[in-house]
Parts: sequence; C-alpha cells; structure tokens
Amino acid sequence: MTTPAALVLEDGRVFRGSAYGAQGATLGEAVFCTGMTGYQETLTDPSYCGQIVVQTAPQIGNTGWNDEDDESARIWVRGYVVRDPARTPSNWRSRRSLDDELSSQGIVGISGVDTRTLTRHLRERGAMRSGVFSGEALADVDTMVNEVLASPPMKGANLAGAVTTARPYVVPPVGERRFRVAALDLGIKSNTPRQMSRRGIEVHVLPASSTIEDLLAVEPDGVFLSNGPGDPETQAHAIGLTAETLRRELPLFGICFGNQILGRALGLGTYKMRYGHRGINIPVIDIETGKVAITAQNHGFALEGEPGQVFDSPFGAAKISHYCPNDGCVEGIRCTDVPAFSVQYHPEAAAGPHDAAPLFDEFVTLMEARARHDRAAQPAGADRVRVSRMTQGKKSD
Repeated sequence: MTTPAALVLEDGRVFRGSAYGAQGATLGEAVFCTGMTGYQETLTDPSYCGQIVVQTAPQIGNTGWNDEDDESARIWVRGYVVRDPARTPSNWRSRRSLDDELSSQGIVGISGVDTRTLTRHLRERGAMRSGVFSGEALADVDTMVNEVLASPPMKGANLAGAVTTARPYVVPPVGERRFRVAALDLGIKSNTPRQMSRRGIEVHVLPASSTIEDLLAVEPDGVFLSNGPGDPETQAHAIGLTAETLRRELPLFGICFGNQILGRALGLGTYKMRYGHRGINIPVIDIETGKVAITAQNHGFALEGEPGQVFDSPFGAAKISHYCPNDGCVEGIRCTDVPAFSVQYHPEAAAGPHDAAPLFDEFVTLMEARARHDRAAQPAGADRVRVSRMTQGKKSD
C-alpha cells in the first residue's frame, strides 16, 4: 500500500502522487531537469541546494545507486519529483535502490506525478517556491500553500556558504605536477578537480570564505571559480576575491556560478531566469568559431548582455564569447587584457556530454603562457618569482 503525497506550488497548483524516499515535508524552489540519465550526479550536485528537482524523464532509478558516481558527500536537493520509479534496479554497479538512498538521507520525494504537465506549467509560469508533503505532514491545501508562501525565494538566496568545504584539501595530479591551481569551492563537483588532475594540475580546493592571502599562500599558477547554488548577487566576498585575482593577472577560469561571479567582477549585472537551464542536452555557440557544443547545465540565474558584445571593465576590455541559441542567454565571457575566461556550462560533464572538455586544456594554455611570461621577465639563472603578479596588480584598488 502506498502513502499519499502532494507537490504544492506557490500559485496554488497541487499535484498528487505517492511518497517516494523519506516521508514528511520539504520546501524549495521547483525546477525541472531534462537529463535522460545521470540522476545520481544530479542529486549530489551542490548547485541544486535549495531546490526541489522534477525529472522530465519518465522512468527514474533503473540503474539504482552506486558508490562511485556521487559528485559530493551527500544529496543536496531539497526534494525529488518523478513519474515512474523503478521497482527493481538492474545494474552491475548498483549497491542499493534510489528509493533506499533517498530514505537513508532524509530526502522527501513524490512519485506518480504527471511530470509532463508539471514541466509545461513551470515553463509557462516559471520556477517557483514549492513543497512536497507526505505521511503525517500531508494537510489541507490552504495549510500547505501557506507553508510554501512562507518559505524564502531563490532570488536573494545566499547558499554558497552552506555547500562549500569546511577546510582546504588537495587533489594531487596524475603523474608529474605541471601546475598548481587554487579552486574556490562555491559548490564544486568531484569530477572538476579530477579533470584538472588528469592534466597534471595539483588542485587546492579552498572554502568560499577564503581571503586573497589564503589564495596566494597556495602559490597558484591559476585560479578556478566553481559552480554553486543561489543568487550570484549575494556573493560580494567571492566577487571581491575575483577582482583581487584579476588585479594580479593570475590566469582564471570559471564555470556556471563562477561565470556569473567573474561577470559581476567585470561590471555585468545578473538576473533570475524564468525557468533556467538544467540538463545535459543544451546547445551553446562559440561566437568566435561558430562551433556548437552540446553541454551540461544547471543554472537559474544568468549574466546580462548580448551575444558578441564587447564591453569595458575595470580590468580592460572583455566580450560575451558564447550564447545559447535556444534563448540568447549569455554562456561565456572572455577578457582581452587579463588572462581570464568563463562559461555558464559544466565542462566536467558529470553527467553529460564531453564537447566542452577542451576548456580545461585552454586553462592549461593560459597558465603555460603566464609561465613563459614569468620566465622571460627573470634575469638569467634566477629562481622563479611570483611576487610581481601576486602582490602588485597593475591597477590600484
């Protein structure tokens, strides 16, 4: 016998179904993810903190849950909405069912929902506050709607501090170390430092609260800004830290939330999208080459700007380098006068297509160019000196 459950939206729309995972009540922003696979990576992606995820794929849980594909130490979604959960998982890597994992981590979900109708509703009305209620938490509609309306909206939400690492840690390089990178953890996924590690990079993952002194203490060849949840407008500290990095002309690469942080440091604004981009099948066009990449994305905020736009920043000229042909959304920026670039999508591809993986190689190329510049600037036989770029930015505060 199943336990009744309800998904309640802030506009009063109610979708009935059965309890899935843990029972109780949970509140968050209802968003939909169009990925046909990779639900384990989705659930453990810190960028989904504060959100109730609706899977558009009708069958979920077929491959169960394994111990290798987590993108962080826990499930971060607030709630989970599916149509047809697998009764019995079948995969040689599976260790338990998705239902069991949701229950063990206390994630309240609902199954049996008409997710096609729900997705169309969210596309038309926009992502909105919602709640999943089951078991003893199930109440009359007015009571549940009032609980949803009392919950905080995603706009103005400062969530990076909730998902960042509590202390620094190091992911060693595979083989000989070529470079050292300081990665600011705003909600980083496990496969991101792995991708850099495979390229001979020693990755020092730092808490979001790290200062410029903490970052420089690593003696990095480059700086990485990770993905993460919430409203980028709340990230004054990360934006300021990015500006300090740009002043020192350290090579910088940002993805997803990091793209928005770099953009704001350059003077661009951000806005909340109606329903965002979430999935592993989203096209992006590189304006310089005209090439199209199919990408993994998860964002509900975006940078203001137009495809190909060139703009002035406190750190010289920059341009909008990538856009999404579906809606014209800004998907990347590049600086002309300092070594920095970013994209709105996920080149680590966990889960997702691998079209964007060469962006990590481009980051390596930036660091190689900086290393050559440093060597050329040194007297013959001198030891490598980092002081000029780390402590003396060309532009004053």
